[in-house]
Amino acid sequence: MTLWRADRGDDRVLPFTLAVSYLVLPFLLVAVVLLYLLPERTDELFAWTIEPPLTAMFLGSAYVGGIWFFTQVVRLRRWHRVQYGFPAVVLFATLLGVATALHWDRFHHGHVSFVAWAVLYATTPFLALAALLLNRPADPRTPETYDIGVPRPVRLVLGAAGAVALLVGLALFVVPSVGVELWAWELTPLTARVVGAVLTLPGAVDVWLFLDSRWSSFRWMFQAQLASLLLINAAWIVERDHLLWERPVTWLFVVGVVGALVVYATLYAWCERPTRASAVDRGGPAVR
Repeated sequence: MTLWRADRGDDRVLPFTLAVSYLVLPFLLVAVVLLYLLPERTDELFAWTIEPPLTAMFLGSAYVGGIWFFTQVVRLRRWHRVQYGFPAVVLFATLLGVATALHWDRFHHGHVSFVAWAVLYATTPFLALAALLLNRPADPRTPETYDIGVPRPVRLVLGAAGAVALLVGLALFVVPSVGVELWAWELTPLTARVVGAVLTLPGAVDVWLFLDSRWSSFRWMFQAQLASLLLINAAWIVERDHLLWERPVTWLFVVGVVGALVVYATLYAWCERPTRASAVDRGGPAVR
Protein backbone atom coordinates (compact mmCIF):
# COMPACT_ATOMS: atom_id res chain seq x y z
CA MET A 1 0.00 0.00 0.00
CA THR A 2 1.53 3.28 -1.10
CA LEU A 3 1.45 6.45 0.96
CA TRP A 4 1.66 9.03 -1.80
CA ARG A 5 -0.44 7.57 -4.59
CA ALA A 6 -3.77 5.83 -4.19
CA ASP A 7 -4.26 2.22 -5.24
CA ARG A 8 -7.13 1.78 -7.67
CA GLY A 9 -10.44 1.26 -5.90
CA ASP A 10 -9.20 1.20 -2.31
CA ASP A 11 -11.33 4.28 -1.44
CA ARG A 12 -8.91 5.72 1.08
CA VAL A 13 -7.85 9.33 1.52
CA LEU A 14 -4.10 9.66 1.17
CA PRO A 15 -1.92 11.15 3.93
CA PHE A 16 -1.04 13.96 1.50
CA THR A 17 -4.73 14.81 1.05
CA LEU A 18 -5.24 14.73 4.82
CA ALA A 19 -2.24 17.03 5.28
CA VAL A 20 -3.67 19.55 2.79
CA SER A 21 -7.00 19.48 4.62
CA TYR A 22 -5.40 20.01 8.03
CA LEU A 23 -3.34 22.85 6.57
CA VAL A 24 -6.33 24.70 5.10
CA LEU A 25 -8.75 24.37 8.03
CA PRO A 26 -7.14 26.93 10.41
CA PHE A 27 -7.09 29.57 7.65
CA LEU A 28 -10.78 28.99 6.98
CA LEU A 29 -11.69 29.20 10.66
CA VAL A 30 -9.95 32.54 11.09
CA ALA A 31 -11.42 33.87 7.85
CA VAL A 32 -14.97 33.01 8.98
CA VAL A 33 -14.49 34.95 12.21
CA LEU A 34 -13.09 37.99 10.39
CA LEU A 35 -15.50 37.99 7.46
CA TYR A 36 -18.80 36.69 8.81
CA LEU A 37 -18.69 37.79 12.44
CA LEU A 38 -16.71 41.03 11.98
CA PRO A 39 -17.60 42.11 8.41
CA GLU A 40 -17.49 45.83 9.21
CA ARG A 41 -13.86 45.70 10.36
CA THR A 42 -12.15 44.33 7.27
CA ASP A 43 -10.29 47.62 6.81
CA GLU A 44 -8.27 46.90 9.96
CA LEU A 45 -8.43 43.12 10.29
CA PHE A 46 -8.50 41.56 6.82
CA ALA A 47 -6.33 41.30 3.73
CA TRP A 48 -8.23 44.11 2.03
CA THR A 49 -11.12 46.45 2.79
CA ILE A 50 -14.42 44.88 1.72
CA GLU A 51 -17.48 47.06 1.21
CA PRO A 52 -20.33 46.58 1.80
CA PRO A 53 -20.19 44.07 4.69
CA LEU A 54 -22.57 41.80 2.77
CA THR A 55 -19.75 40.88 0.39
CA ALA A 56 -17.53 39.87 3.30
CA MET A 57 -20.32 37.74 4.77
CA PHE A 58 -20.98 36.17 1.36
CA LEU A 59 -17.34 35.09 1.13
CA GLY A 60 -17.39 33.99 4.78
CA SER A 61 -20.38 31.74 4.10
CA ALA A 62 -18.37 29.95 1.41
CA TYR A 63 -15.60 29.37 3.93
CA VAL A 64 -18.10 27.84 6.36
CA GLY A 65 -18.96 25.30 3.67
CA GLY A 66 -15.23 24.75 3.19
CA ILE A 67 -14.76 24.07 6.90
CA TRP A 68 -17.52 21.47 6.80
CA PHE A 69 -16.05 19.89 3.67
CA PHE A 70 -12.45 19.60 4.88
CA THR A 71 -13.64 18.37 8.28
CA GLN A 72 -15.38 15.51 6.49
CA VAL A 73 -12.21 14.75 4.52
CA VAL A 74 -10.25 14.18 7.74
CA ARG A 75 -13.18 12.55 9.56
CA LEU A 76 -14.55 10.16 6.92
CA ARG A 77 -11.27 9.28 5.15
CA ARG A 78 -13.18 7.68 2.26
CA TRP A 79 -12.26 9.23 -1.04
CA HIS A 80 -15.43 8.76 -3.06
CA ARG A 81 -17.42 10.61 -0.38
CA VAL A 82 -15.40 13.81 -0.81
CA GLN A 83 -13.75 13.63 -4.22
CA TYR A 84 -16.13 15.98 -6.03
CA GLY A 85 -15.33 18.79 -3.65
CA PHE A 86 -11.71 18.95 -4.79
CA PRO A 87 -12.28 20.16 -8.38
CA ALA A 88 -14.41 22.95 -6.90
CA VAL A 89 -11.65 23.85 -4.43
CA VAL A 90 -9.03 23.90 -7.20
CA LEU A 91 -11.16 26.22 -9.34
CA PHE A 92 -12.15 28.51 -6.46
CA ALA A 93 -8.60 28.84 -5.13
CA THR A 94 -7.20 29.42 -8.62
CA LEU A 95 -9.71 32.18 -9.32
CA LEU A 96 -8.96 33.93 -6.03
CA GLY A 97 -5.23 33.63 -6.69
CA VAL A 98 -5.68 35.24 -10.12
CA ALA A 99 -7.93 37.94 -8.63
CA THR A 100 -5.24 38.73 -6.07
CA ALA A 101 -2.64 39.18 -8.80
CA LEU A 102 -4.97 41.32 -10.93
CA HIS A 103 -5.92 43.63 -8.05
CA TRP A 104 -2.65 43.60 -6.13
CA ASP A 105 -2.88 47.31 -5.30
CA ARG A 106 -6.15 46.82 -3.38
CA PHE A 107 -4.60 44.69 -0.65
CA HIS A 108 -3.15 45.63 2.74
CA HIS A 109 0.46 44.73 2.03
CA GLY A 110 2.43 43.74 5.10
CA HIS A 111 -0.67 42.97 7.16
CA VAL A 112 -0.64 39.48 8.65
CA SER A 113 -4.02 38.75 7.06
CA PHE A 114 -2.67 39.64 3.64
CA VAL A 115 0.41 37.47 4.12
CA ALA A 116 -1.83 34.54 5.08
CA TRP A 117 -4.15 35.24 2.13
CA ALA A 118 -1.31 35.50 -0.37
CA VAL A 119 0.39 32.32 0.85
CA LEU A 120 -2.92 30.42 0.88
CA TYR A 121 -3.90 31.31 -2.66
CA ALA A 122 -0.40 30.95 -4.06
CA THR A 123 -0.20 27.36 -2.83
CA THR A 124 -3.69 25.90 -2.38
CA PRO A 125 -4.53 25.56 -6.10
CA PHE A 126 -1.46 23.38 -6.61
CA LEU A 127 -1.81 21.41 -3.38
CA ALA A 128 -5.51 20.68 -3.97
CA LEU A 129 -4.84 19.71 -7.58
CA ALA A 130 -2.06 17.35 -6.50
CA ALA A 131 -4.36 15.79 -3.90
CA LEU A 132 -7.07 15.33 -6.53
CA LEU A 133 -4.76 13.71 -9.09
CA LEU A 134 -2.97 11.46 -6.60
CA ASN A 135 -6.14 10.32 -4.86
CA ARG A 136 -8.39 10.03 -7.93
CA PRO A 137 -7.76 6.29 -8.64
CA ALA A 138 -9.09 5.39 -5.17
CA ASP A 139 -12.77 5.71 -6.16
CA PRO A 140 -14.17 2.13 -6.26
CA ARG A 141 -16.99 3.28 -8.59
CA THR A 142 -19.46 1.09 -6.68
CA PRO A 143 -22.34 2.01 -4.35
CA GLU A 144 -21.96 1.66 -0.60
CA THR A 145 -23.86 -1.06 1.27
CA TYR A 146 -26.79 1.21 2.18
CA ASP A 147 -26.41 3.55 -0.77
CA ILE A 148 -29.16 4.75 -3.09
CA GLY A 149 -29.04 6.09 -6.62
CA VAL A 150 -30.16 9.65 -7.28
CA PRO A 151 -32.75 9.44 -10.10
CA ARG A 152 -31.58 10.68 -13.48
CA PRO A 153 -34.20 13.47 -13.81
CA VAL A 154 -33.14 14.89 -10.44
CA ARG A 155 -29.48 14.69 -11.40
CA LEU A 156 -30.15 16.41 -14.71
CA VAL A 157 -32.04 19.29 -13.10
CA LEU A 158 -29.47 19.87 -10.35
CA GLY A 159 -26.58 19.37 -12.74
CA ALA A 160 -28.07 21.92 -15.13
CA ALA A 161 -28.57 24.37 -12.25
CA GLY A 162 -24.97 23.79 -11.25
CA ALA A 163 -23.81 24.48 -14.80
CA VAL A 164 -25.73 27.78 -14.76
CA ALA A 165 -24.14 28.80 -11.43
CA LEU A 166 -20.73 27.85 -12.77
CA LEU A 167 -21.18 29.86 -15.97
CA VAL A 168 -22.56 32.91 -14.12
CA GLY A 169 -19.65 32.77 -11.69
CA LEU A 170 -17.10 32.53 -14.49
CA ALA A 171 -18.81 35.37 -16.37
CA LEU A 172 -18.61 37.63 -13.30
CA PHE A 173 -14.96 36.75 -12.93
CA VAL A 174 -14.00 37.30 -16.57
CA VAL A 175 -16.15 40.43 -17.05
CA PRO A 176 -16.41 42.00 -13.58
CA SER A 177 -17.95 45.18 -15.02
CA VAL A 178 -21.17 43.20 -15.47
CA GLY A 179 -21.28 42.58 -11.73
CA VAL A 180 -20.46 46.21 -10.95
CA GLU A 181 -23.39 47.39 -13.07
CA LEU A 182 -25.99 44.69 -12.46
CA TRP A 183 -25.35 42.73 -9.24
CA ALA A 184 -27.70 42.69 -6.26
CA TRP A 185 -25.45 44.94 -4.19
CA GLU A 186 -22.55 47.27 -4.87
CA LEU A 187 -19.39 45.60 -6.12
CA THR A 188 -15.95 46.64 -7.25
CA PRO A 189 -14.05 44.76 -9.97
CA LEU A 190 -12.23 42.81 -7.24
CA THR A 191 -15.33 41.90 -5.24
CA ALA A 192 -17.21 41.04 -8.45
CA ARG A 193 -14.51 38.48 -9.17
CA VAL A 194 -14.69 37.18 -5.59
CA VAL A 195 -18.48 36.79 -5.80
CA GLY A 196 -18.04 35.02 -9.12
CA ALA A 197 -15.51 32.63 -7.59
CA VAL A 198 -17.93 31.81 -4.75
CA LEU A 199 -20.70 31.03 -7.26
CA THR A 200 -18.48 28.48 -9.01
CA LEU A 201 -18.25 26.34 -5.87
CA PRO A 202 -21.74 24.75 -5.92
CA GLY A 203 -21.68 24.75 -9.70
CA ALA A 204 -18.43 22.80 -9.89
CA VAL A 205 -19.84 20.20 -7.49
CA ASP A 206 -23.29 19.80 -9.01
CA VAL A 207 -22.15 19.28 -12.59
CA TRP A 208 -20.69 15.93 -11.47
CA LEU A 209 -24.27 14.77 -10.91
CA PHE A 210 -24.37 14.24 -14.67
CA LEU A 211 -21.83 11.44 -14.25
CA ASP A 212 -22.36 9.85 -10.83
CA SER A 213 -25.67 8.70 -9.34
CA ARG A 214 -24.39 7.48 -5.94
CA TRP A 215 -25.91 9.49 -3.09
CA SER A 216 -22.86 8.67 -0.97
CA SER A 217 -20.74 10.68 -3.45
CA PHE A 218 -22.73 13.85 -2.77
CA ARG A 219 -24.20 13.49 0.72
CA TRP A 220 -21.42 15.37 2.50
CA MET A 221 -21.06 17.91 -0.33
CA PHE A 222 -24.75 18.74 0.09
CA GLN A 223 -24.22 19.21 3.82
CA ALA A 224 -21.49 21.76 3.07
CA GLN A 225 -23.71 23.55 0.57
CA LEU A 226 -26.60 23.64 3.04
CA ALA A 227 -24.33 25.22 5.65
CA SER A 228 -23.25 27.89 3.16
CA LEU A 229 -26.80 28.56 1.98
CA LEU A 230 -28.07 28.98 5.54
CA LEU A 231 -25.46 31.65 6.22
CA ILE A 232 -25.95 33.35 2.85
CA ASN A 233 -29.65 33.72 3.59
CA ALA A 234 -28.91 34.99 7.08
CA ALA A 235 -26.41 37.46 5.59
CA TRP A 236 -28.77 39.08 3.09
CA ILE A 237 -31.50 39.32 5.73
CA VAL A 238 -29.17 41.03 8.22
CA GLU A 239 -27.65 43.29 5.54
CA ARG A 240 -30.81 43.78 3.48
CA ASP A 241 -30.37 47.57 3.52
CA HIS A 242 -27.37 47.10 1.22
CA LEU A 243 -29.40 45.25 -1.40
CA LEU A 244 -30.26 47.29 -4.49
CA TRP A 245 -33.90 46.34 -4.82
CA GLU A 246 -34.37 48.44 -7.95
CA ARG A 247 -32.16 45.99 -9.85
CA PRO A 248 -34.01 42.93 -11.23
CA VAL A 249 -31.08 40.66 -10.41
CA THR A 250 -31.56 41.42 -6.71
CA TRP A 251 -34.92 39.67 -6.75
CA LEU A 252 -33.42 36.81 -8.75
CA PHE A 253 -30.64 36.50 -6.18
CA VAL A 254 -32.98 36.46 -3.17
CA VAL A 255 -35.42 34.02 -4.76
CA GLY A 256 -32.49 31.93 -5.96
CA VAL A 257 -30.74 31.51 -2.61
CA VAL A 258 -33.99 30.95 -0.71
CA GLY A 259 -35.17 28.47 -3.33
CA ALA A 260 -31.82 26.72 -3.39
CA LEU A 261 -31.94 26.25 0.39
CA VAL A 262 -35.44 24.75 0.18
CA VAL A 263 -34.55 22.49 -2.76
CA TYR A 264 -31.28 21.25 -1.25
CA ALA A 265 -32.87 20.61 2.14
CA THR A 266 -35.80 18.77 0.54
CA LEU A 267 -33.56 16.67 -1.68
CA TYR A 268 -31.25 15.89 1.23
CA ALA A 269 -34.15 14.70 3.40
CA TRP A 270 -35.62 12.72 0.51
CA CYS A 271 -32.33 10.91 -0.21
CA GLU A 272 -31.55 10.33 3.46
CA ARG A 273 -34.83 8.65 4.32
CA PRO A 274 -34.44 5.52 2.14
CA THR A 275 -30.72 5.35 2.96
CA ARG A 276 -31.38 5.19 6.69
CA ALA A 277 -34.39 2.91 6.24
CA SER A 278 -32.27 0.48 4.21
CA ALA A 279 -29.62 0.41 6.94
CA VAL A 280 -32.21 -0.27 9.64
CA ASP A 281 -34.00 -2.95 7.58
CA ARG A 282 -30.72 -4.79 7.10
CA GLY A 283 -29.88 -4.60 10.77
CA GLY A 284 -26.98 -2.23 10.26
CA PRO A 285 -26.11 1.07 11.94
CA ALA A 286 -27.55 4.33 10.65
CA VAL A 287 -25.39 5.87 7.95
CA ARG A 288 -23.22 8.66 9.35
